[in-house]
Amino acid sequence: MRELGWKIGAVVTRNESSARRAVRFIGGGRAQVGLSRRILASTCILIATPDAAIEAVANELARIGGEELQGRVVLHTSGALDSSTLSSVRACGAAVGSMHPLQTFSGVAIPPLEGKIFAIEGDPMAVRTARKIARAFGAAPSPIEARNKPLYHAAGALAAGHALVVVEAAVQLLMSLGMKRREALRALLPMTRQVLQNYERLGLRAAWTGPLARGDYEVVARHLNVLHEYSSEYGNAYDALNRLAERILPRDTGNSPGPTEHVAQHHKAKAQSLGGKE
Repeated sequence: MRELGWKIGAVVTRNESSARRAVRFIGGGRAQVGLSRRILASTCILIATPDAAIEAVANELARIGGEELQGRVVLHTSGALDSSTLSSVRACGAAVGSMHPLQTFSGVAIPPLEGKIFAIEGDPMAVRTARKIARAFGAAPSPIEARNKPLYHAAGALAAGHALVVVEAAVQLLMSLGMKRREALRALLPMTRQVLQNYERLGLRAAWTGPLARGDYEVVARHLNVLHEYSSEYGNAYDALNRLAERILPRDTGNSPGPTEHVAQHHKAKAQSLGGKE
């Protein structure tokens, strides 16, 4: 925002060293420890704290600013919470909203925001300000209903954080067979990238591959057996992913049983052959 010409006022953190570090990183602003009336010099106040701290920050801001918050815009950047968590400053007359960029942040480098989605909701004046900020980045402001923010954020978590969990789980499986981490990453990441590239270029049906896509349910059942032997968490996760895939991924159904039904039949037949129970 500073590079785009926005004037940065107070940069507030919990201690002096982090405030100064933030100002150096931003390249502008005044380092400040904790909220004070100095923050009222800004017409737009951005709360970029962890979700659990947003309401407390808003409450403290309301206590300090009171009616002087009238006409100011207060935005937070949570993906899961809506503007109602800023109700204390709204009661003081501020226009409140939430503005969430659908982008991962490592804390090391500045990610590109051009073309990214900014989910925005709140009071009209706050929404206008949030849209102005998003468009300044070359991003795409996208309106969202407050009640839908948790589901929206869950979608982002699935596509980013949980995708990483699945890949890391596969890496650890190969490491358990004696591969070094670098070798396991070199084996798996190109394949993962190729699937995503195919998904982007060719669509869902063409990108989906593997035994489940081919209907090789006996192979899927063997996967489940060895993964449950390796770890119940791995086995349960693989089973859950198969069931989710059965629901959302395209396949030719015909008259054959679905993946989960077929795998269940496989387990039943195996248990009966051993003289045991399902």
